[in-house]
Amino acid sequence: MGIPTRHRLRPFGVAVATLTLVAASGCAGDSGDPRPDETAVASAHRPAEHPARVVLISVDGLNPTAITKLGRAGTPNLHRLLREGSGTLNARTLVERTITLPNHTGMLTGRRVDARHGGHGVTVNHDPGTTVHRYAGERVASIFDVVDDAGRSTALYASKEKFAFFKRSWPTSIDRYVWRTSNAKLIRKVRAGLTSSPAALTFVHLSAPDVAGHAHGFLTPRYLDAVKHVDRLLGTLIRTVRGDAGLRTSTAIVVTADHGGPRNDKLHSVRTLRANYRVPVLAWGPGIEPGNLYALNPAFKNPGTGRPGYGGKQPIRNGMVANLALSLLGLGPVPGSTLDKAQRLRVG
Repeated sequence: MGIPTRHRLRPFGVAVATLTLVAASGCAGDSGDPRPDETAVASAHRPAEHPARVVLISVDGLNPTAITKLGRAGTPNLHRLLREGSGTLNARTLVERTITLPNHTGMLTGRRVDARHGGHGVTVNHDPGTTVHRYAGERVASIFDVVDDAGRSTALYASKEKFAFFKRSWPTSIDRYVWRTSNAKLIRKVRAGLTSSPAALTFVHLSAPDVAGHAHGFLTPRYLDAVKHVDRLLGTLIRTVRGDAGLRTSTAIVVTADHGGPRNDKLHSVRTLRANYRVPVLAWGPGIEPGNLYALNPAFKNPGTGRPGYGGKQPIRNGMVANLALSLLGLGPVPGSTLDKAQRLRVG
């Protein structure tokens, strides 16, 4: 199935909103949400109704247990996002899969997996050389399309080669595509883009925890070192935003993950394991209210240790960040999305 050419490339650097979505892992107790430190909220800004930029960051394979295990000393920047922003360490993946490509497709489209029920249809975890549209059996809109249609700019920074699947699926809606295996080099590119020509929507994928988990086992010392490495990279990104007068009052950061990973295991494909299906969702920046996301959003239900399906009152899911990011930018939901299409999930 081909892709209708209905989007034109926009000039990069339009002054608009950036959301950062970063995946984090770890919880205190079954609810997974440590109480925020109320003394740290003084740094929150409350300028415009909507931030001008959103940076959406996914930390591949970030098990929330790593965040609580390492503590504030080991992951100071993830803890800062949790303390100063809206967040939970007890969000959920998509029900059907706990692997990378299906969950990232959900983050970009706001859809579940099963195409028979309005999902995006992507079940594979490699670049198949085709498009999301072919798996769904119809054209699937993305967050890049919505931002591009609003006349704003977009960027996708990936640390795995298979993310070319997304550039191929939405070629004219992604204004800038950068692939670097090194997470450190990738973040340098992200920082350069933010300070020279910031996009309205920047999606960043960081792979280090997942790579370490597959090589050495999740929650092992080598895996925890990778989480600390990513936390330091997030710190450089936060300092970039805080150190630039133009970015400081106009850039929101959202953090999530595609899946976790079981202790001392190298695989995360068993979708019924809590270590695999529990992920963080964090939001930080101007106008974002500090607090627990479930407490701030009674329309959603903290699932405890459970793994609820798509019926009934929903937990917060990583796939909901698509419409959350667009809401932060003052834009409507992704057409055809099924995860929080009403944009009820609020962070400020």
